[in-house]
Amino acid sequence: MTGYPLPLAERFGQHALAGSRTLRWSRALDAAPDARLGTEAALRADQIDRLSAPRPDICHMSMDRPRIMGILNVTPDSFSDGGQHFALSDAVARAMAMAVDVDILDIGGESTRPGAREVPAAEEIARTAPVIRALRRAGLTTPISIDTRKAAVAAAALDAGADMVNDVTALRFDPDMAALVADRAVPICLMHSVADPETMQDHADYRDVLSEVYDHLAERMDVAEAAGIDRARMIVDPGIGFGKTEDHNIKLLQGLGLLHALGVPVLLGASRKRFIGSIGGAEAADDRMPGSLAVALHGAAQGIHILRVHDTAETRQALLLWEALAGNEGQNENGT
Repeated sequence: MTGYPLPLAERFGQHALAGSRTLRWSRALDAAPDARLGTEAALRADQIDRLSAPRPDICHMSMDRPRIMGILNVTPDSFSDGGQHFALSDAVARAMAMAVDVDILDIGGESTRPGAREVPAAEEIARTAPVIRALRRAGLTTPISIDTRKAAVAAAALDAGADMVNDVTALRFDPDMAALVADRAVPICLMHSVADPETMQDHADYRDVLSEVYDHLAERMDVAEAAGIDRARMIVDPGIGFGKTEDHNIKLLQGLGLLHALGVPVLLGASRKRFIGSIGGAEAADDRMPGSLAVALHGAAQGIHILRVHDTAETRQALLLWEALAGNEGQNENGT
């Protein structure tokens, strides 16, 4: 894998990065892409368009700046907040509090932490659909994503008022999921993962993790499109921590810019994950907020469109400062 030489960044530095209103190629792509995009200043027009063009709106939100997705796990065993919002009243209260700071809520009823076992669909529905229904009845208008790999759970959530599906298996787990998403015409986040949560860390083996994650996501996008899902409704996620070692996670984070060549919004979910604690010296997951903010701001600088986080108010404040500081990046003396 080879990075872009400086002349390429200089030549194409006027191009926006993945539709961003503040970022240009020069900073984010120098450290990322590989030979797929060439090492000479000879990108084709379609490649330039995929790297630069504005991304389609998701849930009626523009993707020209980083959006915050707040995590709400309605589970007893999630790695960070398991059990904290398991009761309906607690889940609704937390969601309403987060809605002040987030652009979208991601509600899940099955832990996908390493080693987690599968939850029956009926139980997962019982955990998630009532929360979504209660939030809509309370007047919440914030977009809601259902974090599930099961079509039945997704269908129940959409019926209750959810707006999109976040599938950590990128349609690999349930053969009915693709048809459901196509039929409902809702956005879908396709995440890279291997095996299943119970065994995925046994399969953390890559020759080139960045290239292999990119190729997998490209293939899953093709599968989704063949099933009738419009690419304008697709989001991709590199799956930090899902079947990856600390070294794999770091390499993916360093090379996030490559994922923009897929031409769709990119979601980053690294909040409070184990590698942050390992590097930052924070054993307990809820002590990893400072490190999570560092990774979130790194993602923002790489053009990430959606940041999936636990610490929503802190991330909002950090992004407001980041946006103020980055607001004039890429502009010349004429303001263009």
